[in-house]
Amino acid sequence: MAALKGLRERGGGGDGGGGGGLVFDPPGINGDEEEEDSLAVLLSVLAQNGQVGLCFYDSTDSSLHYMIDTPDNHELHLLARVIQEVSPHVIITSAKQERCMTRFLHKLGSNPDYKPEVVTYPYVDFGLEVGKQRLLSAHLPFLPTSVSERDKMSYLSSCISFDSPLMLRTVGALLKCLDRRRVGVELEDSSVGVPILQFNAYTLKGVVCIDRDTYSVLQIFKSELHPSVYKLHSGEKEGLSLYGILNRCRSKFGSRLLRQWFLRPTQDLAVLHRRQEVIRFFTSPRNSDAQSTLQSLLRNIRNIPTLLHRMSLSHTKVTDWQSLYKTVSSAVCIRDMVRHLPQSIQLFHDISEGLSDDLHYISSIISRVVDFETSIAENRFTIKPNVDPAIDEKKRRMMGLSDFLTDVARRELEHLDARIPACCVIYIPLIGFLLSVPRLSSMVEKEDFEIEGLDFMFLSEDRLHYRSQRTKELDDLLGDLHCDIRDMEMAVMTQLQNTILERSSSLHKVLDLTAELDCLMAMSSASQEYGYTSPKLASHRKITVMQGRHPLLELCSPVFVANSFESSELQGRIKIITGPNSSGKSIYLKQVGLIVFMALIGSDVPAKEAEIGLVDGIFTRMQSRESVSVGLSTFMIDLNQMAQALNSSTGNSLVLVDEFGKGTNTVDGLSLLAASISHWLRKAAVDVPHVLLATNFHSLLQLGLLPSSVLLSLLTLETAVDGDELVFLYQLKEGICQSSYAANIATLAGLPISLVQRGVEVSELYRTGRPIKRIDKASSDEQANRCRSVVEKFLNLDLEDKDLDLQRFMKDELLPSTGDLLNRS
Repeated sequence: MAALKGLRERGGGGDGGGGGGLVFDPPGINGDEEEEDSLAVLLSVLAQNGQVGLCFYDSTDSSLHYMIDTPDNHELHLLARVIQEVSPHVIITSAKQERCMTRFLHKLGSNPDYKPEVVTYPYVDFGLEVGKQRLLSAHLPFLPTSVSERDKMSYLSSCISFDSPLMLRTVGALLKCLDRRRVGVELEDSSVGVPILQFNAYTLKGVVCIDRDTYSVLQIFKSELHPSVYKLHSGEKEGLSLYGILNRCRSKFGSRLLRQWFLRPTQDLAVLHRRQEVIRFFTSPRNSDAQSTLQSLLRNIRNIPTLLHRMSLSHTKVTDWQSLYKTVSSAVCIRDMVRHLPQSIQLFHDISEGLSDDLHYISSIISRVVDFETSIAENRFTIKPNVDPAIDEKKRRMMGLSDFLTDVARRELEHLDARIPACCVIYIPLIGFLLSVPRLSSMVEKEDFEIEGLDFMFLSEDRLHYRSQRTKELDDLLGDLHCDIRDMEMAVMTQLQNTILERSSSLHKVLDLTAELDCLMAMSSASQEYGYTSPKLASHRKITVMQGRHPLLELCSPVFVANSFESSELQGRIKIITGPNSSGKSIYLKQVGLIVFMALIGSDVPAKEAEIGLVDGIFTRMQSRESVSVGLSTFMIDLNQMAQALNSSTGNSLVLVDEFGKGTNTVDGLSLLAASISHWLRKAAVDVPHVLLATNFHSLLQLGLLPSSVLLSLLTLETAVDGDELVFLYQLKEGICQSSYAANIATLAGLPISLVQRGVEVSELYRTGRPIKRIDKASSDEQANRCRSVVEKFLNLDLEDKDLDLQRFMKDELLPSTGDLLNRS
């Protein structure tokens, strides 16, 4: 036991990662061979007096995330944002609640796409002292063994904020729900509590507001059914999306963190500059070797939270010890390598300092204690020699048993019946030593198995097993060696587990820092491959993009025409883009949105140059959802999206509007569009967002429905007409499109020529105010000629003719069927 002596005394750490960042773990990321336990996220929330306090438990890494008490409006927009990001399976709240929470939960329950389970507890379960007491009695494996019950509260105050009473009250209700449901320990003894391996602060500060529709229309994420029949259980894979092309992460947790960055773009310039400096370092060709080496090491980073969770329950397998050793060893190599990189880069400095010597200690102690070769062979935890002298002694006695038992068997054979040709002495765990002899042909019935001086035990594969006086003496002398060795090795494993759990904060830092490094190297790889450039980020309200490109379309199109975008603080804030269908208006809008989004996650952008000011939200009015799935008409969805942009956008927002108003009649749609633009133009310049609006309502400009303003800029996408053929140049320029070129585009789409020609004819008549004559019935001239013909025939009739049937004549001539009239015409 010498190698383990003093492990607890030398243990530092164990602070639970209270000051660390989030450990991100959203579902749906492949790349780790370790089995996943059932996933569950339980969120507890209280809303009182304009404040929201909440916390949630993530069973994937046994972590409790808390958010300090934060102001929220009566619509609980902040809570909605948290639920959108966290996607809890269970929401816990008080039965006594404010009306705003009642309305919020009712609205949440009416969403057909997401319906979490809502659990209500009595108000007393949300008491402040109740929450503190439940926190003190919770199962917290990361706590150092030296912390007394009296000092536990002081220790926990360093891990979780005690200045947020609402949040602490939600913690108490959350812990009650965890204990009732036995989350993660359903099959354990009732004395085993639900483990909490770390506390993490959760914040939405500085997060850019982007709703689900915007993510969809910009194709930031795109889930597709997996084509492989072997992955039907996973159901989905990432399709062609921005996340798909930037995700070059080598580790599972790198991919998960990158997804969280996409879900939480930030205005925090310090965070963005921290990411940019790392990407800029690795995009330099001279640092490609360092990047390759680090990425190969990142492949070895395994599921640390799952490993620690199993350790807390003493369910560790041999493969878990292998994974942990490989992870910690690779983390040490990453740290040592990063220490040779410029420490002026903040992430490199954090890795050099944050990955402590605890990692080297964990790696070395596992290497000295665990015998991986024997453990794999025997499929159980075994230790190396010179770890525990008592275990070594028992193993030596076990190894020497073979020759000794052979000698014992030879002596036993001398006292057996001469008919028995041979025998051996074997050891069976939990049973002990037995004398094994072959079954003779004369031994048919059980009575034939009896041998004088031996106690028959059992028959196995034509061999009879007996207990003799000598084997009984061996049991007393040697005992149950196998079980003793296993018990002693399990005790060593438990001590080793406790030593590692006390240093869990160091292991969680490995996950945080290596995941961040993985994400940034992934984005730098994409930047190098696709020719991106690093944008300048500033706190002003301007956006400038020189020769920007659509990051997805340029991968699918052999030729892509780059276009610029500029929106200053006081001029050109609202840009109205006209042009024929298929000229590239929607692509340009999405291109600008994606470039701004990429800058807000710290990525390089597809442009020659870019300067992005602070953007607090990206709002879109573009068709993105099937109306049937949400129970709303298409036009109502358009109105909802436009209302969100009008009501929630600020002077720092980016608003993308595509063909608003086309879902109703022309006059009403045009009126709503003009009123929306005028609403923004009437605001003070500092409150006007960056607006890009694409429309085919040319009369919006031709009829002068908008007030003149320096905030308004008119753009069009250039086209050329070669004979009857329309050529799209996809080049943005100032001006107004004078024609929709609908006939040309209809011809390109394959509509019949006669139909297109008639459409052009009607359009020209309508535009010039001339009457439009229908072609599905006779014209006025034809009707007049017909009448004259009927009159002439009537005057020529001989009324005295007996054969004349006047009634039949009138029916044939004066009341012909419509079909006949058309045929005659």
